Amino acid sequence: MAEEVILRFDEVTFEYQHKKPILDEVSFNIHKNAKITLMGQNGAGKSSLFALIKGDYKPKSGNIFITNGATIATACQVMAREDMDLSVEQYFAKAFEIVPTNLASKISKALDVVNLVIPTDRRVGDLSGGQQARLLLAYAIIQNPDILLLDEPTNNLDQAGIDHLLQFLIMYEKTVIVISHDADFLNCFTEGVIYLDVFTHKIETYVGDYYSVVEEISQRVEREQRKNAQLEKLIKDRKEKVNFFANKGGKMRKLAKKMKDETAELEEDIVDIRKEDQAIRKFTIPAQDISGEIVNIKSIKIIHDHEPVVKPIDKIIRKKTHILVTGPNGVGKSTFLRSLVSGKNEAAKILEGVKVGYYSQDFSNLDFNSTVFDSLCSVLQDGVDKQTMRSVAAGFLIGGNLMDHKIGDLSEGQKGLLSFAHLVLMEPGLLILDEPTNHINFRHLPIISQAIDEYEGAMIMVSHMPDFVKEIRIDDYLDLGKI
Repeated sequence: MAEEVILRFDEVTFEYQHKKPILDEVSFNIHKNAKITLMGQNGAGKSSLFALIKGDYKPKSGNIFITNGATIATACQVMAREDMDLSVEQYFAKAFEIVPTNLASKISKALDVVNLVIPTDRRVGDLSGGQQARLLLAYAIIQNPDILLLDEPTNNLDQAGIDHLLQFLIMYEKTVIVISHDADFLNCFTEGVIYLDVFTHKIETYVGDYYSVVEEISQRVEREQRKNAQLEKLIKDRKEKVNFFANKGGKMRKLAKKMKDETAELEEDIVDIRKEDQAIRKFTIPAQDISGEIVNIKSIKIIHDHEPVVKPIDKIIRKKTHILVTGPNGVGKSTFLRSLVSGKNEAAKILEGVKVGYYSQDFSNLDFNSTVFDSLCSVLQDGVDKQTMRSVAAGFLIGGNLMDHKIGDLSEGQKGLLSFAHLVLMEPGLLILDEPTNHINFRHLPIISQAIDEYEGAMIMVSHMPDFVKEIRIDDYLDLGKI
């Protein structure tokens, strides 16, 4: 018996701007209960494809078929700003057209799936990034959808959270489509890949686990490159002969015409080799010329049993000192970093005059209404011209075509790369990095880790990605779960 198709795209074309397609006559099927990875370069339109599946966007042409009214729920990348003031209970109530009488029981079960224990009267905006990530997952899970869409679900999750999510997905008996840059996570449960090409705006489908598909794609590209090289050599040889025979006249001229037609057919056989994601250029984050005690921490506020507790410590951070802040989700890591950046933490003082470069896990330090150009100009140092600024931005794949875009219109990956461009241009004396791998394509991570490793200023970092951290020099640790 053939597998039942639950979702089908039939020659779907979609665009935001006229003649700038995101999808161009795309067709593909997803079978019921499949576990599928959606791949594509930053800005290719993966989140837009999710929005089309949900019905939030309508295609310009073509049709999208959802079989038998299958229900759909999405775990988004980031918490919507309008939800930050809701209580946890109010947030979950939004998932239902009619709020069920057993909502409390449903919330308890959904939170248990994502291994999260929090009071339901807690304000969503008061939760840590990791807790919000789990809440986003639980919000989708509580709806028990036929099609579960996960958009970067491992962002901000510690290893315990990732393990719980994997266990749930492996046992989940319905359809799952996931966008993620976490290759190890994907390889554990997905059984096929849908690839959205940012250059051709087409979809390619593959069957197999994640690593097998990536290898298959790589081998296919190599084969196409070799075939094209052979064809191009043959075409060049044929054209030289065509030119030679065309000047001889008579039968030779007829032969030249025949060879010219054959050459045109050969040119049609040259395939468009899919371009892989461009990697960002290698970069350096210049450090402000400053010395002495850059940060002096006398105490730190942590969350224990959902209540804030102040713990005395004595930590001095000097130039060239790299500190990793660790601890479970919800202990207060991001809150501590935000308090440092704000300058309102009386127990943690930053030396006056130190420029602080902050990478926020939710990009809350970026003005979403500002254009990319104005945002980059705002961090330019004296003596740095706008041409240099544009060059730095281009190294992070932020070209002239994006300069007039509002930051809020960028993909999450593009916001991350913009944040790194900020750090390069501002030349900070202190780097504060809160989950700097969030939303970043895995191809960029070795380049980013090298730049952070070589940074000559003081650094305080939170990261739940061990493979990334091990590439960076760490001089000291601050474990909030053990102080």
